[in-house]
Amino acid sequence: MKFIQGHNRNRIHLSPVSLDQSIDPENEVRIIDLFAESLSIKDYGFRMDFQENGRPAYHPLDLLKLFIYGYLNKVRSSRDLEKECKRNIEVMWLLRSCLQCSDHC
Repeated sequence: MKFIQGHNRNRIHLSPVSLDQSIDPENEVRIIDLFAESLSIKDYGFRMDFQENGRPAYHPLDLLKLFIYGYLNKVRSSRDLEKECKRNIEVMWLLRSCLQCSDHC
């Protein structure tokens, strides 16, 4: 199954620092990322087998990371989460999106 893939966090864009360098080593998004990546999401009922037709789906782990981030930061609305994906550098780091790709989220 093809999923929408994130971008390299170390790639330099418009600013002289990479997205990874912009996030503090003690930031909560790094903990969310480590936690979600340590899970075997198939064991929790997430489906990983979809037919490949149309636009690729978002990876369930990316959506889980986004929902955890929203819960911890009191962002409950899906519309507000979408806004965060486009303007919040922490969420961009978490989902491996870039500043130029506003349609990643």
